[in-house]
Amino acid sequence: MTGHDVTETAANARFGPYPASPRVPLDEQMFGQTVSDPWRWLEADVRQDDGVAQWVRQQSRFAERYLAALPERPAFAAAMRRLIDYERVGLPVVRGAHVFHRWNSGLMNQSQLRVGDADAASSAADRVLLDPNTWAGDGAAALDSWTPCDDGSLVAYGVQDGGSDWRTVQVVRVADGTVLPDMLQWVKFSGLAWIGNHALIYSRFPAPDQDDTFQALNYHQSVWLHRIGTAQSEDVLIHATPEVPGRGHVASATSDARWLVVHSSDGTDPVNTVAIAPISDGQIGPVHPLIADMTAQWSLIDGLGDSLWFVSGADAPRRKVVRVDVARDAGVARFATVVDEQDDTLEWAALVGQRLVLGYLHDARSLVRLATPDGADLGEIALPGLGSVGGVSGRPDDRAGYLSFASFTTPDTVLRFDPADGTTMAWRAPELTFQPRDYRVEQVFVTSRDGTQVPMFVVRRADASGPVPTLLYGYGGFNVSLSPWFSATTMAWLECGGAYALANLRGGGEYGDAWHHAGRRAHKQNVFDDCIAAGEWLIAQGLCPKDGLAIQGHSNGGLLVGAVVNQRPDLFAAANPGVGVMDMLRFDRFTAGRYWVDDYGYPGNAADWHVLRGYSPYHNVRGGRAYPAILVTTADTDDRVVPGHSFKYAAALQNAAIGPKPHLIRIETRAGHGSGKPVDKVIAEAADVQAFLAHWTGLTPAA
Repeated sequence: MTGHDVTETAANARFGPYPASPRVPLDEQMFGQTVSDPWRWLEADVRQDDGVAQWVRQQSRFAERYLAALPERPAFAAAMRRLIDYERVGLPVVRGAHVFHRWNSGLMNQSQLRVGDADAASSAADRVLLDPNTWAGDGAAALDSWTPCDDGSLVAYGVQDGGSDWRTVQVVRVADGTVLPDMLQWVKFSGLAWIGNHALIYSRFPAPDQDDTFQALNYHQSVWLHRIGTAQSEDVLIHATPEVPGRGHVASATSDARWLVVHSSDGTDPVNTVAIAPISDGQIGPVHPLIADMTAQWSLIDGLGDSLWFVSGADAPRRKVVRVDVARDAGVARFATVVDEQDDTLEWAALVGQRLVLGYLHDARSLVRLATPDGADLGEIALPGLGSVGGVSGRPDDRAGYLSFASFTTPDTVLRFDPADGTTMAWRAPELTFQPRDYRVEQVFVTSRDGTQVPMFVVRRADASGPVPTLLYGYGGFNVSLSPWFSATTMAWLECGGAYALANLRGGGEYGDAWHHAGRRAHKQNVFDDCIAAGEWLIAQGLCPKDGLAIQGHSNGGLLVGAVVNQRPDLFAAANPGVGVMDMLRFDRFTAGRYWVDDYGYPGNAADWHVLRGYSPYHNVRGGRAYPAILVTTADTDDRVVPGHSFKYAAALQNAAIGPKPHLIRIETRAGHGSGKPVDKVIAEAADVQAFLAHWTGLTPAA
C-alpha cells in the first residue's frame, strides 16, 4: 500500500462509505449479448425525479466534504483567483461609428459587452452596453453570441441561462441601452444574421414539452425572419425541411446584404448542403439550392456582389477556397478554385479589406496568410509566437481587421492588422500576472501503437528538472482541432509545479479529413491508443513519474478518459472525466445525442453496436483491478451531454471492486456543458479538480 492509499483509507474512515446507488436489475438482449443497465433510473431528469434528486444531493455532499478537506485545495484556489484576475478584452466588431467588444475586469462572473467610438485612440470612453452580471443573482446567466446591425444602431444577442444550450434572443438599442420588447425563444445551435438594420434571421426548434425541456431530442429546426418591433408569432418561415426532420439549418448573410446563405447538415460530420436566396430592399427572395449534395464541407466566407467565397472540402481533405459566381435569377452558378488545397489544413477564412485572410493549422498551431480575392498569395501575417488564432473580425470594405491570438503562456491578445500589407500591432494586450519566460513549451511527436506519429505539446516550468506530476489533456473527435490555448486554471497547475501535456489525437481535424476519419466509428480505438502512447511517452522520457500521471478531458474527451482508464488503469494515478459521453449504447436518445452518430456510429446498427459496446466507459468498468483516483464532473443543466451519463458511470465505479482510491462525482448546479459558467464557479470547480489530481499524483504546491 502506497502513501496515497494510506491517506485515502483514513479519509474513507472519516467520511464513511459511498452514498447508496441502488441497483435496479435490468437486462436486455442486444445483438446476441446480454447487457445489464442497473442504474438506468439515474437517466431521469433531476428536476423531475425525486429519487435522482436525492442521489445527487447525497453524492454532492459526500464529494464536497472530501474535496474541501484536501490540503492542496487552498493553494490552487488562491493561484487560480490571482491568475484569472486580469483585464480581458474580446475581439472587436466595427459597425458604422461604433466598435463593440466583450470586457471583463478580471473577476467578473460574466463579461460585459461594451461599445465605443471606432476611431478613438483609447478605450477610456467605452461604455457598458450589456452587463450580464445583473441578469441573475447567482451569476449563471450569460451573454452568448451577439451581432450588431449594419449601421451599429442595434445589437441582437443571445441569453444563456444556467448553462443550457437553449438561448433567448433579444435586441438592445445602442444609443441609450434600451432593451427592446423583441424576444425570440427556443433558439439553439443558431446563427444571428441581420438583414439591413430592421430584420433578423435566426434558427429555432418547436417548443419542447415543458417536462422534457432538457432531455428531449430536438427535431425540425427551421430558419425564420424576424422584423424588429413585431412579436415572434409574426415571424416568417424562410427555410425548413419537414421531410427530413433531423436536418439542422444555420443561416448567414453576406456583408453587403445581397445574399442569404443557408448551411444544412444532418449531424456532426463536416459535410453540408448550401441554399441561397437573393436579398433586395430588405426582402428575401425564394430559397434555392446551390450545393445539393451532402458530400463535402462548404462554409461561407463572405460575398462581394454576386460572387460568394467558400472554404470547401470538395476533393480537398485539407480544404481549399472556392469562388462561386451566382445569378440572381437562380440560373447556373460558376465554381472556380481560387486557393488550392495546401499541405497545412485550412481552418477558416475571411474577406477583410478586399483581401482573403486564410487561417491554417501547421502541426496544430496557427499560421495566417493573405491573398487577393482571386487567390494570389500575398505572404504571411506574422504572429507573436507558437499559438492559436481564436477569431478574426473585419469586412471586405474595412480598412483594418482584427485577430485574437493566444498561446499556452499568453492570454488572448487582440491584434489589429492592415490587410494591405499584413502588418500588425497590439490593439489590446493584457497585463499579465505571471512571467511567460518562466515556462517552456515544446512540441514532440509520439509513436502510437500502429506507428502513427501523434503531435503533443508539453509545457513545463523553465526551472523544472527531472520528472514532475503531469496533467495530460485530450479530445480526439468530431474533427475538432486542439491548438495552444491559454487557461488560467492550467497556468495554476504549472505554477504549482506540475507539467501540462496537450495531445493532438486522431479523430480531430489537425491534419484534415484523413486524421478525423482515422479516429471515428470503427477506428475509435486509434484515439485511445494515441492517448495511451502519449502517457507512456511522458513516463518513458523521464518527464513524469510513474505514479504521477493525471488525465483530463471534457465531453468527447470525458469519454476518452473513461475509455483509457478502463483499458489501462495502471497508467494513470488520477483522472477527471468531465461532462463525458459514458453510455455509448444510449447516447443517441437524448437532446443533441442523435447528431453524434456520425462520429460514433449507430447503436441500432449491429456492427456499430459491437464497436461501441467494446469501449463504452459505463459498460466496461471491471472489478479485480486497481483503478486510479477518479473525480467525475458534470452539471445539472447540461442538456448537451445529459448528466445521466456521468451519474450512471459514477455509480458503476463506486459499486465495483476497483481498489481503495476515491471515485467521486462533483455535480455543479445551475451550470451546463461548460459555456456561460460564471467565474466563481470556474474557480471553485477547477480548484477542486486540480487539488484532487495533485493529491493523487504527488504534486505539492509550493507555499
